[in-house]
Amino acid sequence: MSGLPEALETAREAGEVLSAAVLSQENAEGLDGSGLDFRDCRFQSCRLRNCDFTGAAFYGCTFTGCLLENCRLSATYWKDCRLSGCKWDGADLRRSRWKDSVLEETLLRYVNFSGGVWERISVKGCDFTESTLSEMRLKKAAMEKTDLTGAELFRTSLAGMDLTACTLDRIVLSETCRELKGAVINAAQAAVVARILGIRVEP
Repeated sequence: MSGLPEALETAREAGEVLSAAVLSQENAEGLDGSGLDFRDCRFQSCRLRNCDFTGAAFYGCTFTGCLLENCRLSATYWKDCRLSGCKWDGADLRRSRWKDSVLEETLLRYVNFSGGVWERISVKGCDFTESTLSEMRLKKAAMEKTDLTGAELFRTSLAGMDLTACTLDRIVLSETCRELKGAVINAAQAAVVARILGIRVEP
């Protein structure tokens, strides 16, 4: 397989689909992959900066050890995908839809997921520090050992989720903390929520 720029150009000419591509150690900036379908593609140790994948769809794709910096991924669709050991800080993932996928050991700091949908998603060991996760719809999503420090979760229901192994410091919720209704948290996390509600907890 040729490099990513050539692969994207070929996909444009072949019906907007890129299939079974193996892309390793690609280093690119400003690429346009918007609206393309990526099927069973593998991205390994790639570094992509300021690239546009708006409206693209990813089916059965894996990203391993990849850096995506300030990339536009709004309104993307993800099915049966896996992100592992990646760094996607600052990515724009507004209104993205994720189904049957895994995010593990990935840095997603300052990422905007607002208005998105997660369905049957497993999140393990990820860092969402200062990210925007507001007005999302979560269905059968699970989080484990994930850092949500300073994350904005306004109007995103976490009902049914076990957050006991996650970090919730400085999370941004509505005044009533209704986002946490039905979620499972531990005693230390309850103290964090109490502070948000203006309740003073004596040791």
